[in-house]
Amino acid sequence: MAAYLIRRLAYGVLTVLGVLFLLFVLFFAITDPDDIARKALSERVRPEVIVQWKKNHGYDKPMLLNTEHGVANPRRYSDTLLYEHFRRMLTFDFGRTDVGDEPIGRRLWEGAGPSLSLTAPMFALGLVLGIGIALSAAFFRDTYIDGAVLIACILAMSVSGLLYIIAGQYLVGLLLKWFPISGFDSDPAVIVRFLALPVLIGLVTGFGADARFFRTIFVEEMNRDYVRTARAKGAGDARVMVRHVLRNALIPILTNVVVAIPFLFTGALLLESFFGIPGLGSITVDAIRSNDFSTLRTMVYLGALLFVAGQLLTDVSYALADPRVRLS
Repeated sequence: MAAYLIRRLAYGVLTVLGVLFLLFVLFFAITDPDDIARKALSERVRPEVIVQWKKNHGYDKPMLLNTEHGVANPRRYSDTLLYEHFRRMLTFDFGRTDVGDEPIGRRLWEGAGPSLSLTAPMFALGLVLGIGIALSAAFFRDTYIDGAVLIACILAMSVSGLLYIIAGQYLVGLLLKWFPISGFDSDPAVIVRFLALPVLIGLVTGFGADARFFRTIFVEEMNRDYVRTARAKGAGDARVMVRHVLRNALIPILTNVVVAIPFLFTGALLLESFFGIPGLGSITVDAIRSNDFSTLRTMVYLGALLFVAGQLLTDVSYALADPRVRLS
């Protein structure tokens, strides 16, 4: 198992390095640093201001090889945009934003809390809701209950998440005035009021796909021989569904669940943006709107890093959930 994990970790490192190289090509080879400076400052800014801005943000270096200073000092051959890009990303020294000149690391730290406050309860409640509805639908398969669940899932999947947000803000926020339409306050006394509506909309948006996926797995497991054996031994319906069907369906469920866990830290883009939650998703949307390339580069890199970690965590969870799985 150790050799397998080391091999997968090596593949993950190569994947991250490949993502970093693609980011370098997109943000430095295709996009000229002068264009980045103009988008961050103004199209009509003076040339000397652009030069100073590039120097402050480290964009004034040669792209691949520093021949100007490398002749006098060979160590400075690597004083380039490519080296600085990899060094900053791999050491998590993300520098400062292109717009506003704020430390990116501090913004990410401040945004992680609001993002987790939204995505963690939405993830946990969505998992319980999806599995519970799927187990019920599988138990009552080929009945009106099963049909109603499938119709509800298809309807939930067919409607755009943006429509749920607009309708929820209008009906629950403006008309009924149960919860605030937007805003965020980390005070434990009021945080539930600000998060209740976006969490509810997130559950409605995601339960259709999860419940339908889980139901398919449970129905397939219910046709296995071990289920018929358990029933023949006198096991009750609840025991069969929970102790046998659910337990043996953990592998595909873990695939769907564990991969999603690392992305809890990156936030929900639409929900955070529409509800004014200052999380990582909102930071990403703001960076796109303001052409903040340094923040975008950082968020894409962190997303790739979290994805690789999720894949490795999935493999480990397979072996823990099912003793028959051998990682080799």
